[in-house]
Amino acid sequence: MAHSLSINVSFMRELVYGSAVGDALGVPYEFKSRGSFTCKDMVGYGTHYQPAGTWSDDSSMTVATCDSLVSCGCVDLDDMLARFRAWIYDAAYTAGGDVFDYGNTTAKALRQGHGMSGSWDSGNGSLMRIAPLAATDATDEEIRAVSAITHATEDCMRSCVDFVALLKGVRGLTKAEADALVLGGKEPMARADVRSGGYVIDTYNAAIWCFATTQSYRDCVIEAVNLGEDTDTTACVAGALAAAFYGMDAIPAEWMDTLQGKDVIEAALKGSE
Repeated sequence: MAHSLSINVSFMRELVYGSAVGDALGVPYEFKSRGSFTCKDMVGYGTHYQPAGTWSDDSSMTVATCDSLVSCGCVDLDDMLARFRAWIYDAAYTAGGDVFDYGNTTAKALRQGHGMSGSWDSGNGSLMRIAPLAATDATDEEIRAVSAITHATEDCMRSCVDFVALLKGVRGLTKAEADALVLGGKEPMARADVRSGGYVIDTYNAAIWCFATTQSYRDCVIEAVNLGEDTDTTACVAGALAAAFYGMDAIPAEWMDTLQGKDVIEAALKGSE
């Protein structure tokens, strides 16, 4: 029997909106190579031909995670799986009714009911949705189990545990202290060395690099998108980290106004049961 969670809904709101805004910012540019475009603001269409402010599978699964945690008051893996399936099969938790951009690893895991742990299964599909766990007192074992619903490799599960710890850890720090925490006391790598594809470790490192080399939520997620390739997921993860540190008020008001599906997010924050 899962233990009852202590849930900070206010912090969870910051994390979910921080993720969703970053995600929506990156959606039009996904798969574009670094240097072939410049993101300056939230726009629409592009790669997935979605209206401005539309978030992808990243935020849909984040919102589903949030709904499960709040509704159940615990980490209920069966309930979470059911909500992920409601998203991928029935378009629940979407910004505009379209299910798009999910990976093969996620789709296969949701069909068979558990994540894979093969050498090719270390994508960023659990890291992108793990942020709501930082607003709870879930154990490391529970975080690993939530990752394993779709991504059960050690790289994925460990990255999720580490990222949740960072989201909790940066709160209340100075920027210098937060940078030292996320970088482990090291200097940030050169931009040319930052990889922004779908491998979970690359996404983790890209997100903390974006946070450590910028001074605002806006600049952090803009930098994440402009790294290219998996733009929506890098910005989704970086956006959660930036929101954890800067707070929800730091998210540009015009981006919040443009963001689609805010009613879906708010319903999940209240819990559906």
